[in-house]
Amino acid sequence: MPRMAIEINSDEVHTPPAPSATVMVLRDSARGPEVLMMRRHGNSAVLGGAHVFPGGKLDPQDRTVAVGQLDQTPRRLRVALGEPDLDDAMVVGLHLAALRETFEECGLLLADGADQEAMREVAARTRSGEPFAPTLAALGLPLQTARLVPWSRWITPRVASVTRSRFDTRFFLAEAPAGQEACHDDHEATETLWVLPAEGLRQYWAGAIDLAPPQILSLRHLAGFGSVAAVMAAARSRPPPLVEPEAFDLDGERVICYPGDPRHSVAQPAWPGPTRLTWRNRRFEPQGGLAALLPPP
Repeated sequence: MPRMAIEINSDEVHTPPAPSATVMVLRDSARGPEVLMMRRHGNSAVLGGAHVFPGGKLDPQDRTVAVGQLDQTPRRLRVALGEPDLDDAMVVGLHLAALRETFEECGLLLADGADQEAMREVAARTRSGEPFAPTLAALGLPLQTARLVPWSRWITPRVASVTRSRFDTRFFLAEAPAGQEACHDDHEATETLWVLPAEGLRQYWAGAIDLAPPQILSLRHLAGFGSVAAVMAAARSRPPPLVEPEAFDLDGERVICYPGDPRHSVAQPAWPGPTRLTWRNRRFEPQGGLAALLPPP
């Protein structure tokens, strides 16, 4: 498999971070919860060839959904995000982007009553340019924001080590809907992978898949849970942590540190496990190697 095309960036990015949403879709298995990952097309401008969670930037139409179509009020969504200063349009837009991108990127529709015929109709209409939310309304399908549980928020720093773009991404959890199969489109994504978080980290260390830092550290956090219900309960028990990576160069190597690291401006850790990654051997490595990425036995 070709390696992810990463060249460490040291230039300051002056554009503001683009609001985005990412969804970690989970399902239970006999060995524990699995998470869905998609391999980005090798020609993608951002993280080409890497395995990522479904997601993407907000569309303007995501912000214009009628409140009456929602299953939760903007106030309730805002409280779950832990961001009291967000306006209603942004709060709704983030959740809509998460639902829409999950459908567009992996074919999973997080809505009750979504049989195969309805899903084909949604796909046909949205491909022809119809907005996602009105399409669901026309077909009598609900917008179920309650299926999304906020998990974390990542803001790309001005010196963005792995991209030349900045994102303000809210990570959500969602349980995979019963009776639906995830798939890739061979355009934006070329592989669909359900994987135990710890196994995904082992594959990364072995060079079988490529991961960027948010995926590495999110998998490490997920690896500590024994069921989807346990992950969801943990997410609902605390506000989503804000993660603003801080980078520096040490002995000629790029180091990215995170909350809880001695070099980071925030002393409280955001997750168990490593608080810094170093770009070494054409990948991001924690101090302590693979063992540092895995939960204690």
